[in-house]
Amino acid sequence: MSLSERTVTSPKKFIIGSGLLANMADYVAAFGDNVLILSDEFILDRAATQATPALEKAGIQSKVEKFQYECTDKEINRVADLAQTQGANVIVGIGGGKTLDCAKAVAYNNKISVVLYPTIASTDAPCTALSVIYKEDGEFDRYLFLPQNPDAVIADTDILAAAPARFFAAGVGDALATYFEARACYASDGINLVLKKPSRTGLGLAKLCFELLSENVEAAMDAVRNKVCTPALEQTIEATIYLSGVGAEAGGLAAAHAVNNGMSAVPSLHHVQHGEKVTFGLLTQLVLENAPKEEIDEVVRIIKVAGLPLTLEDMGLTEFVESEWRTVASIACAEGDTMGNMEKPVTENDVYNAMVAANAMAERYKAQA
Repeated sequence: MSLSERTVTSPKKFIIGSGLLANMADYVAAFGDNVLILSDEFILDRAATQATPALEKAGIQSKVEKFQYECTDKEINRVADLAQTQGANVIVGIGGGKTLDCAKAVAYNNKISVVLYPTIASTDAPCTALSVIYKEDGEFDRYLFLPQNPDAVIADTDILAAAPARFFAAGVGDALATYFEARACYASDGINLVLKKPSRTGLGLAKLCFELLSENVEAAMDAVRNKVCTPALEQTIEATIYLSGVGAEAGGLAAAHAVNNGMSAVPSLHHVQHGEKVTFGLLTQLVLENAPKEEIDEVVRIIKVAGLPLTLEDMGLTEFVESEWRTVASIACAEGDTMGNMEKPVTENDVYNAMVAANAMAERYKAQA
């Protein structure tokens, strides 16, 4: 495999609009006629009542299966076996990031097409050629790099606007790191998420992601807190689902996501959303880079407007145990993780110190009106 190539990779289709769950037949017919729908528990009934009748009417066989909460090897194999037994040639994932990651992994294992319906705009997982695999205890295990992106990603604004504001905010947090990580990876000529060199286009998409968040975050949060769809919400969904995914994939990740991976070792933070942890990882990265104050000011403004946790205490950490956070730093600096894409070499001690300083900085900003 050549590591000198620069890439831009993307889903074949990204569709954004309202009432799209009932139109599932339109998006899967091009890929096959036997569909396994892997769905989160809370939307199982809607999948059965809205999607299944439309598929049957179009002559497409379908079955709905509940996702069992964690994207582990065991769950991937379970769903892959079901798909094979059914003779499915398309898998549709409806749910959060872990459900979608599982659907992508099953599609890869079974060599079938995959169409994704994110139900929360909490991460950029839908658009990437990547699944994050967890251990049975919920700790981060590894990245599964996939040979291609999903065939189609359908962003139904009715579903996304109805999700709790906390999940939407988590997507803002995940997307907020995209530009800063891509910038670091581009500066270091590191390795992006498809194991190639970052492209200028990837960096440009990542920057546009940050610009859309800066412009729209207040109005988008107004909309999602009132469960309505507005142009600001649509543009923010473009940023959190599409631009963040494609920008991160072509541009690359760096310290923010590496710190997020390390934070999986802190049991009291297992309930914290991916994007919330990435937000703290971004603050850590900005400390490591000694970023300009005006940049940090704007990042913190977006965090506050979105209602994201700013400090570790805000996330629910009651006690800072040094040994625990040294483990976080150790995992974040593991060989093959994205900390290696930082412009200057970073040690475990550097990361530990930066996390302590980032939390102190967050406390200072929190104290400001």
